[in-house]
Amino acid sequence: MFHKEGHKIVLFSFLLVVAANLSANYLTEQDWIIYTVFTVSIIFFLTIAQFFRNPKRGIGKSDDYVVSPVDGKVVVIEEVDENEFFKDKRLQVSIFMSPINVHVTRYPIGGKVAYSKYHKGKYLVAWHPKASEENERTTVVVSSKNFGDILYRQIAGALAKRIVNYAAEGQNVDQGADSGFIKFGSRVDVYLPIGTKVDVVLNQKVRGGETIIAKC
Repeated sequence: MFHKEGHKIVLFSFLLVVAANLSANYLTEQDWIIYTVFTVSIIFFLTIAQFFRNPKRGIGKSDDYVVSPVDGKVVVIEEVDENEFFKDKRLQVSIFMSPINVHVTRYPIGGKVAYSKYHKGKYLVAWHPKASEENERTTVVVSSKNFGDILYRQIAGALAKRIVNYAAEGQNVDQGADSGFIKFGSRVDVYLPIGTKVDVVLNQKVRGGETIIAKC
């Protein structure tokens, strides 16, 4: 299943592949050219298609844990000053997504959206220390039953040129449901209350809507 953000792109890519192969067959009788165009075009299409895949995920909703909002690798677990919403210290868990990861963003916890804001910014590489504050990004805070306010931030990277955010203030949301999409490689930061029991380690691979990153 493809994510709705990719429907037009996947369709356009398919039509482009068909056109390229028909043109190759019409313009030349050289088998090696025809086979090369076919191979390259199929690889191109599969690359686009896998990027926009949207697999069904879920381990059962619970107010007792926070799930990873995205697929990727845990690259940061540390206490930091969160200056946009909380304006105090929080425990930050950052997940880096490569271009081959699923790029659907999911709500890490169920509750009510207390804050949702888009920020224009730079396109530093996603792992740059200042990316969280200077890159194009969206910040969403969900008020949950057991954890209180949980903030997650979609951050654009050097390749990510569009962030899609569905969260609207006042909206009631379900844990694991689609909350947005980041196109082409980036990172998501999750900010938890100090003292939260983190259930992941550095360099661990996680799956959005499925891997538990923190427990009460």
